[in-house]
Amino acid sequence: MKQKCLLTLALLPALAFAQNGKYTVKGRVGNLNSPAKVYLMYAKGQNEPVTDSSGVKNGEFSFEGSVPEAVAAVLVMDRNGVGLQNISPNSNPDILRFYIESGEVKVSSSDSLSKAEVSGKVNNDNKALQAQLKPMNEKLAALNNEFRSASPERQQAQEFRNGLQARFEQIREQQNAVLKAFVKAHPESFVSVSAIQRLSQESSDPVEMESLIGKLSPVLQRNASIQEVSAGLQAAKKTAVGVQAMDFTQEDVNGKPVKLSDFKGKYVLLDFWASWCGPCRQENPNVVKAYNKYKDKNFTVLGVSLDRENGKDAWLKAIKDDGLTWTQVSDLKFWNNSVAVMYGIKAIPKNFLIDPAGKIVASDLRGDELDSKLAELLK
Repeated sequence: MKQKCLLTLALLPALAFAQNGKYTVKGRVGNLNSPAKVYLMYAKGQNEPVTDSSGVKNGEFSFEGSVPEAVAAVLVMDRNGVGLQNISPNSNPDILRFYIESGEVKVSSSDSLSKAEVSGKVNNDNKALQAQLKPMNEKLAALNNEFRSASPERQQAQEFRNGLQARFEQIREQQNAVLKAFVKAHPESFVSVSAIQRLSQESSDPVEMESLIGKLSPVLQRNASIQEVSAGLQAAKKTAVGVQAMDFTQEDVNGKPVKLSDFKGKYVLLDFWASWCGPCRQENPNVVKAYNKYKDKNFTVLGVSLDRENGKDAWLKAIKDDGLTWTQVSDLKFWNNSVAVMYGIKAIPKNFLIDPAGKIVASDLRGDELDSKLAELLK
């Protein structure tokens, strides 16, 4: 039910905290032996993904290395030695998310990585946070199971999907409240940096996020990851409600230049999406419904696609298949789409509702929220 396509590594949030040098990860999981392997993945900064592996003997494995800063990491168990690339995310893989800290980190479990105990102060803080998040995670799992167990016809019913989405958003709000409370209660914990990074992907309120960063200790406020979030918040201020929407020009499906300002005088939903983004495609029927209902009442949609350079055919097919009859533009540069960069887009679907004067009046309108807002504005 994670209804966004995020500009992040699938398993590795790139979190980093100042420290010195060398680390050792020593683990034991039951009494496993060859061909079992354990893989360690983390990222040194934004552009240095690291993958290491260790054989397993009598349940024991180990890793050594050095990082300029502490990092969030993932261990993946390959019980049958099939290779990391052959472990499907859909097969419920045995994984452990933890933090590499300076010195020795111990990982121990009688049966699986996912149930392992991990040593270290940062990992203890993370354990406390995860315990608080557990009830919400269980609700999300139940929501996923409800969707999977529904008939194919019910899964495709927009009313059913919108209902699940509304409940999903409620649970996410509960999660976010826990994360905010944790940051305020643990201003010196490295895990608070992780919490703020996660919140920054969800929140559309840069003022609230800046206030939360201000709760951190001076040392953590200077952390590279927090500095990156702060820079993103500055960009977010340019797309806050009440701000004049930034004008741009981009080519439509026929190569014709289109300006946002061409639509001045109308309410415009600026909709960021892509053919490869499942949540975007799931949301498209709601946008189609709103467009057809209000297109004769001074409302239109302008789609900006984050499709790839070699993905024009897929983009055009998605437009046709989903019935997107409004104007569509793209430079086919994926996450580097010039408009997406200008608007600080880090996750899709993402939208902004712009009034006839060119000001942003709402953002992130999903499902019935879009219809309700348009009904309010267009009477």
